[in-house]
Amino acid sequence: MVTKKVDMGKKARKPTTAPAEESVASGGVELPERWSLQRKSELVLRLRRGEPLDAVSRDSQIPAHELESWKRVFLDTGTRGLKTRAEAEERELTVARAKIGELMMRLELAEHRIEKRGLADEWKRSRR
Repeated sequence: MVTKKVDMGKKARKPTTAPAEESVASGGVELPERWSLQRKSELVLRLRRGEPLDAVSRDSQIPAHELESWKRVFLDTGTRGLKTRAEAEERELTVARAKIGELMMRLELAEHRIEKRGLADEWKRSRR
C-alpha cells in the first residue's frame, strides 16, 4: 500500500505541468516549494523499489523528468548530490571569487588613475 504524504508544512508549490487553478480545482493538495533531502530520497527510493514512474509522479505531483533527474543524481552521488545548499568548498569558492572581483576593480581603478595622470606609457614599460 502506498501512502500519500504531501503536506510538509511548507509553502504551496505551483505545478510545472498545469496552471495553479487546475490543481486546486481538481482537488490538488498544497505542495512544498522546495523538497527536502529526505523527501527527495523517499521518492527516489520508491522508484528504486520498482514503483512505476508515472504513479510516483502522479502521487507527488512532481514531473516525471524531474524525478528521473533526482534518481540519476541520487545514483551518481548518493544523498549528498540531492542537497541544494552550498557546502563548505562552494562557500570558499564564492568568497574567493568575490575577493578576485574586488582586486580586479582596484586594479582597474589604479590603471585609470595612472592613465589620468599621463603616466600610462611609463607604467606599461615597467610591467614588462
